[in-house]
Amino acid sequence: MPTAATASTAPRRGRPGYDQESVLQVAVTVFNRHGYDATSMGMLAEELGVSKSAIYHHVPSKGDLLRLALDQALVPLEAIDQDERAQSGRTIERLEFILRSTIRVLLERQPYVTLLLRLRGNTDIERDALERRRTVDRKVTDLVIAAQAEGQVRDDVEPRTTTRLMFGMVNSLVEWYRPDGPATPEEVEETTIAMIIDGLRGRS
Repeated sequence: MPTAATASTAPRRGRPGYDQESVLQVAVTVFNRHGYDATSMGMLAEELGVSKSAIYHHVPSKGDLLRLALDQALVPLEAIDQDERAQSGRTIERLEFILRSTIRVLLERQPYVTLLLRLRGNTDIERDALERRRTVDRKVTDLVIAAQAEGQVRDDVEPRTTTRLMFGMVNSLVEWYRPDGPATPEEVEETTIAMIIDGLRGRS
């Protein structure tokens, strides 16, 4: 998986009040509020209350901020497939583990996943991120197909459409879930999994 760290992505410190991580958190908030294309370095500097040169002390460009932010979502999502529980066992259980883990990443890193889901693909960085996301989707589709062949998932649903619908439900959490809302992360996870997995199993 493309998670290589370079000199430009290494954490940096130096300017009082902010480090790279805190600059990144503010940048993601502004990207999500205005859209990446509409956000300028001047807008980020104003939000941070610093000069543009202070931001450049932490990252070389706005594109580097975007890449770092997207990695905050993509790296843990890609790591799910490397877990032993995603690699072995009954296919339906592997699928459930991947979905549960995806929900947890989304809830824990909601601003970063929100940014990922709102990409338009206008830059090489965005297109690369979208392809990494599609790779995750394709692996889930392969699991649905395998589970159908093993009789663990009903055979009257189309696998690719099913994958889109599953992720449509999971990804919708970024639009309405709030940490201070009435539902706990555990309740959200259990309800979502119950709806998906029970729906995928063969009709009685």
